[in-house]
Amino acid sequence: MTIKNIPVGYKDSPLGIIPMEWEVKRLGEIGTFYGGGTPSKSIDEYWHGDIPWISSADLIENDIYWCNINRFITLEAIRNSSTQIIPQNSILIVTRVGVGKVAVAPCDLCVSQDYICLQNSGMNTIFLAYEIMQRMKNIVSQIQGTSIKGISINEVKKIQLPLPPLAEQEKIAEILSTWDKAIEKQIQLIQKLELRKKGLMQQLLTAKRRLPGFSDPWKEVRLGDIAELYQPQTIQSEDLSQTGYPVYGANGFIGYYNSYNHEYPQVVITCRGSSCGTVNFTPEKCWITGNAMVLNVDNNRDVNKSFFYYLISNSSFVNLISGSGQPQIVRQPLLKFELHIPPLKEQTSIEEVFTAADREIELAQQKLELLCQQKRGLMQQLLTGKKRVKY
Repeated sequence: MTIKNIPVGYKDSPLGIIPMEWEVKRLGEIGTFYGGGTPSKSIDEYWHGDIPWISSADLIENDIYWCNINRFITLEAIRNSSTQIIPQNSILIVTRVGVGKVAVAPCDLCVSQDYICLQNSGMNTIFLAYEIMQRMKNIVSQIQGTSIKGISINEVKKIQLPLPPLAEQEKIAEILSTWDKAIEKQIQLIQKLELRKKGLMQQLLTAKRRLPGFSDPWKEVRLGDIAELYQPQTIQSEDLSQTGYPVYGANGFIGYYNSYNHEYPQVVITCRGSSCGTVNFTPEKCWITGNAMVLNVDNNRDVNKSFFYYLISNSSFVNLISGSGQPQIVRQPLLKFELHIPPLKEQTSIEEVFTAADREIELAQQKLELLCQQKRGLMQQLLTGKKRVKY
């Protein structure tokens, strides 16, 4: 028999050791549940109303505040389907497609059949949503890799939660909301930085705006005049491993291999599949497969490779894509693809601007990840009672 070492002020429970003031309840005990449904998509007038309707795709993982509303239905659609109006601040739980997502309804709305919705009684909604999110993660991890596609309403009602007094719930919700606001501000900052970089690319890579000190005309060239174009040897998917040299194929990075076929970084364009036309910049010592076309400028001293990557990534290759069943870009049209390119010194100066912009975005993304890590750590501590708050 295992004897648990229970700290002072704590007690044993079905969910493990929790604070003495906390209690364990099942979801079915703490509120009213609602279901959803999808009105017939073949009846056009159902989808031109003013009542918000969402599917599971309209929520994002790990964010109880993010709910993208872009479809609206009519009262007639509700009357003729199994959907119903879910009250604002209800907790939305995805139990089928996208199982595990949790959010708080930002307004009265309707949901698809992928949801079970909870209107709680006497609990702090934000705290409860985070607790449910944590429990759903555990459930999802248990059903992954099985034939189970979701969970039933009865299973949701049986989910047990450790619940502190209301005042402590509110304090925990306040702390987590503070981190959420910081994360949201950081996301907005990244979006602004990316938008600014996009605007710079549209200006500087088309000569609509020139950097100080440069006025020489740009040359019109064909891609085949400045780069060597080829498709390397393809390796089989079963040859990929978890370690080794990075491999780039139709979808960018796809794994590792025990050898490399390019010593230096290369600009590559996907030439097969749904991502046809996507541009990547590979690292040094990597294997590039035949599903990507290499645009090699190693032997051209008049081209700054990093600038060349930015120039190519700002170009559109849509008109070069052929084939309906299997989209592809072949070598000959690429060779004739026209570009305007400045002298080498201006290329280098433009490249430095974009490198600095990328670094700024990278640092902002690192800060975002740090905030997310801090929030995850807080959730693990606060939602289990391992760390207490003053209230």
